[in-house]
Amino acid sequence: MEKKIALLTCWYGSYPWYFPLFIHSCGYNPTVDFILITDNKEPIPSKPNNVIVIDKTIANIKEIASARLGFTVNIDYPYKLCDFKPAYGYIFPEIVARYDFWGMADIDIVYGNIRGFMTDEIISAYDIINSRHDYITGSFCLFRNCEKVNSLFMQSKDYKKVFSSPIHYCFDECNFLFDYLKQGASIFDFPDNIQSMTYVVKKAELDGKIKAFFDYIVVEGNPGKIRWENGKIIFKEEYEALLYHLVVFKRGCKPRKKVIPVPNVFHFTPKTVIYT
Repeated sequence: MEKKIALLTCWYGSYPWYFPLFIHSCGYNPTVDFILITDNKEPIPSKPNNVIVIDKTIANIKEIASARLGFTVNIDYPYKLCDFKPAYGYIFPEIVARYDFWGMADIDIVYGNIRGFMTDEIISAYDIINSRHDYITGSFCLFRNCEKVNSLFMQSKDYKKVFSSPIHYCFDECNFLFDYLKQGASIFDFPDNIQSMTYVVKKAELDGKIKAFFDYIVVEGNPGKIRWENGKIIFKEEYEALLYHLVVFKRGCKPRKKVIPVPNVFHFTPKTVIYT
């Protein structure tokens, strides 16, 4: 029986220009649920059934998280929610209850064929499935929906400090050590840093407590030569990818306009989206 997967995103503010691309790509992954926790009441054109909108304010989430964790958390601005991503399975047990895996995700994403990468073999073998080889990614990372994994973030000696502080620590990823880890450094080379989820997962894996999958299966940056066609991301006409993360592209893209309906083929150059 196919394992059930849900990807969770908390979003506050207006939906950005690239939002229709995200929604369109979700529709091509009908066996995955995309759960959007938001107080945005804007209608979502062409919303597929597997995009599930749950109405919660930031104040609601702060109250829920504080009650679940047993201390007052600090979520005074939306971006601070990134630090809480690894705890979503623990904070929202009623939302993830019917899924085998839940994932932390973003909306600045255009998905390819998720099940093509999250195969039955991988889903069965690993407790945590990541989309980069070098650090845990807040844009896409799956967690087995069980108590051991859902509470894993508590293995960080710093999680209470992170959750109760107004400072954004990049706890969901690597406490801003991206460049060092990309160059081959180990997360354990920085003992004075906040123990981020990369540290926690790598330590648990080292201790034999979990099995974690790390592989570079996404496109990031601003390389161009990316085609989305009928639910697949093709890079350089050679490689298929799980997703294209627009984190860099969205800042320099011009013109920034919502295109509805989204066609079934479009291309990313370094500067724009070409719709065909």
